[in-house]
Amino acid sequence: MLAQERHELILRSLRRHGRLRVGELVAELGVSAITVRRDLAELDGAGLLRRVHGGAIGTSPADQGSSGDRLTIGIVVPSASTYYTDVIRGAEATAARYGARLVLGVSGYDADVELERIDKVLGIGVAGLLLSTAYGDADAHRIGSRLDEIDVPLVLMERAFGFPEVGREYDHVRTDHAYGAMLALRHFVQLGHRRIAVSLQPTVTAYWLRRGLEQAVDTLGVDIYVSERELPQTGDDPYSLAQLDAFLIECEAFGSRAALIHSDEHAARLVERAMERGLRVPEDLAIVVYNDVTAALAVVPLTAVCPPKFALGETACDLLLRKLQSSQGPVQHLSLLPTLNVRASCGAQTVDSAHGLRAVQG
Repeated sequence: MLAQERHELILRSLRRHGRLRVGELVAELGVSAITVRRDLAELDGAGLLRRVHGGAIGTSPADQGSSGDRLTIGIVVPSASTYYTDVIRGAEATAARYGARLVLGVSGYDADVELERIDKVLGIGVAGLLLSTAYGDADAHRIGSRLDEIDVPLVLMERAFGFPEVGREYDHVRTDHAYGAMLALRHFVQLGHRRIAVSLQPTVTAYWLRRGLEQAVDTLGVDIYVSERELPQTGDDPYSLAQLDAFLIECEAFGSRAALIHSDEHAARLVERAMERGLRVPEDLAIVVYNDVTAALAVVPLTAVCPPKFALGETACDLLLRKLQSSQGPVQHLSLLPTLNVRASCGAQTVDSAHGLRAVQG
C-alpha cells in the first residue's frame, strides 16, 4: 500500500472515530508500528491531525469527537506546592485560553515515581508534555535517553538538558537563577555592603545560584562567604535552628552585615533568631531572600528575589501549544529574569563601616 493511500485511510478513520490508536492502525493497515508512527508524523506536520502518545486526534473540536476528547496537555512536576503552585497555575491559565486542559502528575522529587507519573500521563493520550524532572541540571548525565523515548512534543520547565546527556535538543523555559543571585548581590552593593554571607538549601536552584555568586565576585568586586551548612528542606525541621544559629556565628566571623538566604521560610526564622540574640534587622544584619512565597509575612518583611513562577508556567504552556499548532518552528531555549521586591529587611541606604556585627554567642 502506498503512503498516500495509507494517509487517506488514516484520515477517514480519524473522521469516523475521532481518535486513533497506533495498535489499531497497525492491524487495520497491515503495516508496522514504525510505519504508522511515520505516517502520523507526516500528517501532523501537514496540519491534518495532532499526534498524541499512542496515536492521534483531530485538529479541531469537531474532529475530536466528544468533549472528553478535547486537546489535553500533560504536566509533570516535582511538587504541587510552594514553588510549583504558581507554575501550575500559569500553565493552567494558558491552557484554558487555548481551550485545552491539563493533566497533572507529581513526582515528589523521586526519579522512579517520576517515570511512573510520566507513563500514566502519556497513557491518557495527551498531545504534549510539560516536564520539570526530579533531576537538576547538575545531574543531567543521569537522564540518559529516557526523554528521547517520549513520542509527543515536550517542553522542559526549569531544566536545560541537552547534548550529550540527551540525544537531541529540547525546548525549555527556565528562570535565570544565576541572574537572580547577581540581582541580590548588586542590591547589597548599592547599599554599601561588600562582605556578604550566603546560606543555601540543597536544591536544584542552588546549583544556578552558586554559578551566579561566582560571577558576582568578579563583576561586583565583593567578598562572598558561602556556608557549608546546608539548610534543611523545610523550616520546621528541628535541625534548622541549630544551622541558623551556626550561620549567624559564621556571619560574625566573616565580618558580614549582609546575608543572602535561600529560601524565605528559613530567612524568616533567621530574623527571629538574630533578634533574640540582640541583633537589629536591617541595621546590624541586612537580609535578602531567594524566593518570595512568604517573605512579606516575616516579622521584618523580607526583601526577596522573586522568580517569575506564574509567567514560567504560562510561557512553557504557550510554547508547547504553539508547537502543536505548527511543528516547523526552531527549538527554543527561553530564560526568564527574576525581579527584586524591596522590603524592610535591607533598610538603610548607607552602611556605617565603623559599626561591626554585634557579638553572637554560640
